Amino acid sequence: MASTNSSVPSHIKAWVYSEYGNIEEVLKFDQNVPTPHIKEAQVLMKVVAAAINPVDYKRALGHFKDIDSPLPTAPGYDVAGVVVRVGNQVKKFEVGDEVYGDINEITLDHPKTIGSLAEYTAVEEKVLAHKPSNLSFVEAASLPLAIITAYQGLEAAEFSAGKSILVLGGAGGVGSLVIQIAKHVFGASKIAATASTGKLELLKNLGADLPIDYTKENFEELAEKFDVVYDAVGQSERALKAVKEEGKVVTILPPGTPPAIPFLLTSDGALLEKLRPYLESGKVKPILDPKSPFPFSHTVEAFSYLKTNRATGKVVIHPIS
Repeated sequence: MASTNSSVPSHIKAWVYSEYGNIEEVLKFDQNVPTPHIKEAQVLMKVVAAAINPVDYKRALGHFKDIDSPLPTAPGYDVAGVVVRVGNQVKKFEVGDEVYGDINEITLDHPKTIGSLAEYTAVEEKVLAHKPSNLSFVEAASLPLAIITAYQGLEAAEFSAGKSILVLGGAGGVGSLVIQIAKHVFGASKIAATASTGKLELLKNLGADLPIDYTKENFEELAEKFDVVYDAVGQSERALKAVKEEGKVVTILPPGTPPAIPFLLTSDGALLEKLRPYLESGKVKPILDPKSPFPFSHTVEAFSYLKTNRATGKVVIHPIS
């Protein structure tokens, strides 16, 4: 029998859309969504904080509807919260554990109908990890999708100690973590990164040796070329001009001009556990946008802000109630 917390309600509050369109127009607050049932290898989480991502509003537009889950859906990938029910095959977690993760293992392939923008969500054990003890729920919720994308993208580019890297979009959710992971986990020899004028100081604080103001300089015109260019902004054609002859470009956004390597994460709780020492030591830090967290009631506003592409680090929703 699944262990349980008897105080879980039968119905929950969630942000839901029932048709495809602009997320600010189709997303509605629903106070009567049935609480998700868990399968044997899942836990039920009480959501404390959730981060929002561009994939949420792209999915709402119907870009992936051929492989999407049926509507209506509550969006949201990134989550931090507390385990309240445990399926009988779950081994890593118990009721009361503080956990975090990206709840959809394969980002675009039938993501959950009740995502993280809900009071409770049912999640597979394998995509979750214990929340680092030094992080708040808000900080933890900001990490999973971005930190896994950062790490696995560096792996896809065969990045390793002693190599140089240029990060396009170094102040964004993924880019801010690429800089830190390239430096502290992989041992980069030199890190360059692009951002707008007001964010250059942040790049230095994150560990960039060469902050580049993209409003004043074209990175592809630098005399220096790099072993890896990590493109977090969708400029793979320009990125290819900034890489050494034997180097690699990895990109997380279209168009992904060959030979750039287009890349999409696979959510992985074991990787989050592997990175936990770097988070708990403070070497790798979550970067939250100054406007974060947005209260649950302001979720639509949070999406409007995310869509400006001006956020620094991550946009988080908290408290979820």
